[in-house]
Amino acid sequence: MSESINVSEGIVRLLEAAGVETAFGIISIHNMPILDAITRRGKIRFVPSRGEAGGANMADAFARVSGGLGVVVTSTGTAAGNACGAMVEAQTAGTPLLHLTGQIDSPHLDKNRAFIHEARDQLGMLKAVSKAAFRVGSAETAMDTVNEAIRLALSPPAGPVSIEIPIDLQKAKIAVDKVECLPLEVPVPSANDLDELAERLRGAKRPLLWLGGGARHAGEAVHRLIDLGFSVVTSTQGRGIVPEDHPATLGAFNAVPTSEEFYRTCDAIIVAGSRLRGNETLGYRLALPQPLFQIDADPDSNGRCYESDLFIHGDSGLALSGLADRLVGKMDMDSALRDDLIAARRAGEAATRENLGPYDALFDSLAQSAGDDFLWVRDITLSNSMAGNRLMNLRGPRDGVHATGGGIGQGLPMAIGAALASPDRQTLCLTGDGGLQLCIGELATLAESGARVMVVVMNDQGYGVIRNIQDAHYGGRRGYTDVLTPKFSDVCASLGLSYYRVDDLKASKEVLGAAIEEKGPTLVEIDIISIGDFAVRFAGPPVRNVEGKDK
Repeated sequence: MSESINVSEGIVRLLEAAGVETAFGIISIHNMPILDAITRRGKIRFVPSRGEAGGANMADAFARVSGGLGVVVTSTGTAAGNACGAMVEAQTAGTPLLHLTGQIDSPHLDKNRAFIHEARDQLGMLKAVSKAAFRVGSAETAMDTVNEAIRLALSPPAGPVSIEIPIDLQKAKIAVDKVECLPLEVPVPSANDLDELAERLRGAKRPLLWLGGGARHAGEAVHRLIDLGFSVVTSTQGRGIVPEDHPATLGAFNAVPTSEEFYRTCDAIIVAGSRLRGNETLGYRLALPQPLFQIDADPDSNGRCYESDLFIHGDSGLALSGLADRLVGKMDMDSALRDDLIAARRAGEAATRENLGPYDALFDSLAQSAGDDFLWVRDITLSNSMAGNRLMNLRGPRDGVHATGGGIGQGLPMAIGAALASPDRQTLCLTGDGGLQLCIGELATLAESGARVMVVVMNDQGYGVIRNIQDAHYGGRRGYTDVLTPKFSDVCASLGLSYYRVDDLKASKEVLGAAIEEKGPTLVEIDIISIGDFAVRFAGPPVRNVEGKDK
């Protein structure tokens, strides 16, 4: 005989079956049945964020680090709207994220009656920021709808999926026998395409792999190709697929001049699981090796940013493994390739460090204090754009999290989600004072969660990169960049957070070491006003104009 439960409990059972152990969000009258079911069953930890955007960022980073499904629960209307910016970030990053949001009572749906928490065409809004969005239309179809949403979120190319569930249907009774998740759809590459790719690569002596976030799971196959003599460069999302201290990788030094010079010596490139984003390719004008072959789970990626000589639709792990099978014993590599790559990597790193000026010492102190095993989470801030996206060697494919969409204010909540996904490891969070103020309420979430996060705040009393852009492109006319910045020491004191300050980089190693020793939530303020500016004034990602000049 079937067991009778309400829809909300059925949904929570389905989340448990999908391996969900942690969820994020804010309780409200239009999602209380779901959160009540989480409480009653006691198998999923629910972390209350201070804003829906923060909750979605936390779930996003949790999924990136854990490799599983991230879950955020919001209310409807304004609350669902609050989560949209973070959903855009998850969509940009290709994160498997499930957004459960309430909806008003079914009899009032789509009638524009100004019912409390109603939003006109909420489903349309969610479709715009999600891989897919659904509305539960009846109690009988609720489980199937949620199951399909989970399958879609996790199936490559992964992405965020939203479901709105009217409050009356959350409470409705259904009969449940057994809860099982649908199998994922993994696109299998064509054997004929792999045969053709292998044949076209057999004459290559200096082939290069460009790896993106869609190849995070392909590390074993990548190492097989490295053993055959391939070299590697990664996007920012692909960092750590090959440990960044490995002699076969350029790491994420992908668009620096010395790397482009190295590319000119390569005779083929395979782009796997990467969209070759504009900010990492000089506005799509970075000179990449030819021929260019592309592997992607998204068929629409073919030719989107760069023309490909051969496109293979399929899972990057399956494709690269199949390619390695076909190339064993059939490659004749240039013995100088590895040495040339190492020289290019060293030159790129040296140039990056030179641009930092005195803050080169800060990155050294961070690396020494953190040791070999840490998570590296970054907001959009000057120091990250100049160096954080490339420096700090990552050793695993899920060790780095950053705001791929370029929006500031997401670093702190993402650090909380990352730390809770891997609680025994140290999480470093690099942010700026401007970005931190966008999500400053989540410091309370950090304190409450006890997550092992060290927040490093680069404080220049405003929006430093915007100042630099105004100086470079707007005749030095500055406006709206100098913002009132709170005393972070007082904010931390009010929350019981440990606080440290660095106004002399000679003390940075000692201070950072002390903060990490606490093995809990801490905040370290780097006083840029006292220390001084960077050696180079970064004014946005470099782009190349049609004449081939970088600016």
